[in-house]
Amino acid sequence: MKQGMKIVVLILLGLFIAGCSISKEPAEKAIKSAEGVFNAIKGEAMKYAAAETQAVEKAILAAKDKYDRNEYDAAFKMATELPDKINQLSAISGTRKAEWVKGWESVSKELPPMLDALQARIEELSKRKKLPPGIDKAKIEEVRAAQAALAQAWTEAKNTQAAGDLIDAVTKAKAAREKTVEAMTALGMQVQEVTIQ
Repeated sequence: MKQGMKIVVLILLGLFIAGCSISKEPAEKAIKSAEGVFNAIKGEAMKYAAAETQAVEKAILAAKDKYDRNEYDAAFKMATELPDKINQLSAISGTRKAEWVKGWESVSKELPPMLDALQARIEELSKRKKLPPGIDKAKIEEVRAAQAALAQAWTEAKNTQAAGDLIDAVTKAKAAREKTVEAMTALGMQVQEVTIQ
């Protein structure tokens, strides 16, 4: 009788192990596959969709945790949901990057002509014997110094963009543009008069 029970237990144990192995391998493959795809886009995605990237990373870790606890069915189910999450992340990241690219293209067309126009205005006023009301030599020199700093800021923004940090580049360029508008206004210039190609 005891021998019979032992055989039954061994058979049940064998079936349990077989069942685990059936779900274990697909779960392992699904997790590794999703993790590989995620790692390929993680660096770029973190720049433009940090919160969403971290959420996907947590989902992967949760699936791995289930796998480590030998809960293979749950791990496999969670792993099969990962591709959709990763695709959504990729789409969100791509959309946001496109917006930053558009922002860079816009400011990089606007700012150089504005700086050139400001420089031309400074030179033109410097040659005048009589200055317009509200403008004196001190203000001209102040704006001249500002223009040099703004030209340097634009150079730094371009270098930042070339280095691959698009968000920081756009942020720097837009800040320079705002200060350029202020400088132009100080010399009686109308910003809308600047021709932007």
